[in-house]
Amino acid sequence: MNSSIACDVLVLGGGPAGSSIAAVLAEKGWKVNLWEKTPHPRFHIGESLLPHTVPYLKQLGVFEEVERIGLKKFGAEVMSPYHDEPVTLYFDEALNKAYPYAFQVRRAEFDNILLQNCQKKGVQVREGLEAKDVSFSNPGQAMIHGVTAQGEPMRQQTRYVVDATGRQTFLANQLRVKHRNPNHNSAGIFGHFKGVARHSGKDEGNISLCWFDHGWFWIIPFHDGVTSVGMVCWPSYLKSRIGTLEEFFWQTVRSCSPMVDRMKDAEAIIPIVATGNYSYQSKVMIGSQFMMVGDAFAFIDPVFSSGVHLALHSGIRGAEVVDACLHGHEQAEQKARQFERSVRQGLKTYSWFIYRFTQPAFRNLFMSPKNTFRIQEGVMSILAGDLFGNTPTQRPILLFKFFYFLFSMLDLKANLVQYRKRKHAVEEKSVVS
Repeated sequence: MNSSIACDVLVLGGGPAGSSIAAVLAEKGWKVNLWEKTPHPRFHIGESLLPHTVPYLKQLGVFEEVERIGLKKFGAEVMSPYHDEPVTLYFDEALNKAYPYAFQVRRAEFDNILLQNCQKKGVQVREGLEAKDVSFSNPGQAMIHGVTAQGEPMRQQTRYVVDATGRQTFLANQLRVKHRNPNHNSAGIFGHFKGVARHSGKDEGNISLCWFDHGWFWIIPFHDGVTSVGMVCWPSYLKSRIGTLEEFFWQTVRSCSPMVDRMKDAEAIIPIVATGNYSYQSKVMIGSQFMMVGDAFAFIDPVFSSGVHLALHSGIRGAEVVDACLHGHEQAEQKARQFERSVRQGLKTYSWFIYRFTQPAFRNLFMSPKNTFRIQEGVMSILAGDLFGNTPTQRPILLFKFFYFLFSMLDLKANLVQYRKRKHAVEEKSVVS
């Protein structure tokens, strides 16, 4: 068995959360090692960034590189077969207008930029190395056991472990603290396509979201003409499919009139794939010798493109906590509590919107946006990722919630029907094949 020289921090996973926390800790002078199971570049969904991710990219020093591979995204288009015309919402309509755009990126390129960035800052990266077991038996040190792609065992001694393994949720599984989200359950089917109709000018890079009877679609354009298209649906709908996954995907597209117009000349350039059991969270986020960041801690439905934003936030802000812990600062525990509270609050904020996204009342509010009492500006602030700053979003969001519940009561039957569908979906297990 091979043993690596002890390090201060061992980061497990080289996605956005792992690469960002490794880069910041290396800049602070710590000896950081990173293990990544799957060599980069590798395919990943979650290709739409948020405007308030831009400051994180600048802090990491990768903004110009991301700008070169990205397509600018100034807003989001919402489409509905139950309404006549689509609606476009722009990020410069948010309360804080300092960040009017984000980027659409191929995750293989984006993630690779972040990983190379942390290498440049001194992180020792080992790809093709998977963590299998961790021991915290000795105070102030942990031992990680892993295996290389060739099956060779490996072990690493470290002072601190950061789990950034994404949906693999290495530590949450080992500690048995991962639990399925009791309020949400969905499945995703997606692929990359050529020939998808896209908008021109400023709107070319906008993400499009489209409701249908059993969930919603996304359309994310890339700079090279390729488009990511996927749908998120209830597991019961996925179970109803007859035929191949590809046939089922196109059948659903044809059942939704706005999608027919966008996809009439589309052709898949990679196999259409599916994933299920989207939403989960760990009961524990931070221990005396470990931290879970990004999807390794929690994953929620991707409707508001929050994944990368929350990953970079937890990576960059989490580095401050790890730094304080390693230095033995008196305020380390307080910093940890504040950081965990901010992450959980961000997840809670997005979750409120996610749980209600398919409700008729929610759909009607989005298809008829009004800025009464600055409600639209407040909602756009949340959609732009403005969760952790000082922007006064609380009052506009409370008013949006009031109007949501009012609209729900005015069309109680339709909203109850959809609510029961979602509750039934939560009680099911996703089936993907």
